[in-house]
Amino acid sequence: MTVLQTIINGLFLGALYGLFGLGLAFAFGIMRIVNVAQGEFMVLATYIGLMLMPWLPVHPLVLIIPVALIAFGFGYAVQGSILNRVLDKDPMPSLLITFGISIVLRNLMVQVWSADFRSINIGKLKFMGFDVLGLRIGLLPLVIFGTVILLFVALYLLMTQTRFGRLIRATADDYETIQFFGVDYRRVYCVAMGISAALSAAAGMLIAMRSAFNPFSGVDRLLISFEVVIIGGLGSLWGMIVGGMVLGVAQLVSLQYDPNAGLMYAHIVFFLILMVMPSGISAWRRR
Repeated sequence: MTVLQTIINGLFLGALYGLFGLGLAFAFGIMRIVNVAQGEFMVLATYIGLMLMPWLPVHPLVLIIPVALIAFGFGYAVQGSILNRVLDKDPMPSLLITFGISIVLRNLMVQVWSADFRSINIGKLKFMGFDVLGLRIGLLPLVIFGTVILLFVALYLLMTQTRFGRLIRATADDYETIQFFGVDYRRVYCVAMGISAALSAAAGMLIAMRSAFNPFSGVDRLLISFEVVIIGGLGSLWGMIVGGMVLGVAQLVSLQYDPNAGLMYAHIVFFLILMVMPSGISAWRRR
């Protein structure tokens, strides 16, 4: 029964990991930009949330909305002022620039907030739960799981059921041809990066409700994001959730037997999957 409960908790955590990968995959899928600064985007958004808490007396879950909007504006500005200038078929310039942004943001956060670990206090919700068939289900992981699924569904509907979503997909397919229809692909890229940053901000806020963080936590967040994207497969929205759940279950189950393991066994599982299915689960399923 303990193993089953651990697996369920791993699925809840893994869905959140899937949201990590979604922001990274969205930026790459639309603009072919590998955003190395995504981990720092997550952590910075969390610090912004902490700063807003005294001024906005709402529950931290509700606070995700203004933080995501601020992150959208930040991502839009970064894309419009910096990344759009180096857009080319060569991904190296944007990769180097986002790497530089990550270093600047990390050091800036250390200067402003120090390197101490912090977390978002959500009060009694963190300790609330209920029993189902002898299993103890935490209310916070369940709420986070529901929030993640809601974000995935919202993005799916945006991309498949709206005119703007079709515009984004057309720009991703051929940004040169789309200009003949009067579309400014650079502005579309700005919006896409804003959406990516908003998703990353939501993920950062949610993980900070579960665990502590500091300015250096972005490295781990980025590594998980890459692993989720590779396991799930590029171009598969729901593959992100599957990839995240694989890592989440591997992490929590391994911690039951080796409490000091951290993410080590999750990384090992990722490596094994990479050897068997280098193109990801979604590509393997289509065979």
